[in-house]
Amino acid sequence: MTEFLQQVLNGVSLGSIYALIALGYTMVYGVIQLINFAHGEILMIGTFSAFFALTVLDTNIAAAVLLAVAASVILGILVERIAYKPLRKSSRLASLITAIGISLLLQNSGLLVFGTEFRAFPRVIPNVHYKFFDGAVTLTGYQILIFVTTILMMLILQYIVMRTRVGKAMRAVSWDKDAAALMGINVDNIITVTFAIGSAFAAVAGVLLGLYYNTVHPLMGLMPGLKAFVAAVLGGIGLIPGAFAGGFLLGITEAMVSGYWSTELRDPFVFLILILILIIKPTGLLGKDEKEKV
Repeated sequence: MTEFLQQVLNGVSLGSIYALIALGYTMVYGVIQLINFAHGEILMIGTFSAFFALTVLDTNIAAAVLLAVAASVILGILVERIAYKPLRKSSRLASLITAIGISLLLQNSGLLVFGTEFRAFPRVIPNVHYKFFDGAVTLTGYQILIFVTTILMMLILQYIVMRTRVGKAMRAVSWDKDAAALMGINVDNIITVTFAIGSAFAAVAGVLLGLYYNTVHPLMGLMPGLKAFVAAVLGGIGLIPGAFAGGFLLGITEAMVSGYWSTELRDPFVFLILILILIIKPTGLLGKDEKEKV
């Protein structure tokens, strides 16, 4: 029982990071039906920005997070304006291929600029350990930080989408871009704001990922980005609660496979889940089938 509880705690921590990254996928897809496969690389740039702020500029963690958010937001806006905006009226396949191309471009640019070595992310926050059941179950300060940050970020995003004028405009654009434009909404600006918010979430997730694993490297966003995409599809891509639920379910499942089976099988198992969910319920756990008239 204690081992099971420990794996659940590990899975919740990992799932919190997946959920935070998946929120970026969900926002972009919900507004323009684009899967931004460069999202993991935007996370990587944010993490490296925080890393250099802490090691080179010698700032505190708050300033490092702000710099990471700024760098990721700028990169996200540039990617949207340069790569995606010209293809807005093109086929989804063209946008998908472009997203994959941008992802590969950023990965290799990161390898060229930062090198191939793994670097230790500074442990600027004390990682306190709390032990339960005579030390059989351990809860760390980083796990609490990750979980609380994810909950707060999700609530902030929910408030922005449901309670603000920008959020109302996002929902209008997601329903019908042409009708939103006729109502005076600047569709291009709203899409840019959506990318900016999603990129900011990726930056925060990157800093948490760096703290949790204590490493940073140019390909660090590849696998978490793909798994967060699986989480978004699992919960229902385009739905904020779906990204949240999918992230936690995927994180707990991965922890269980690692703890009770093999760490080598956790990645294949994640993509097996993607295949099964696409076969059984393509709209995700919280998604609903929508019929379109032709």
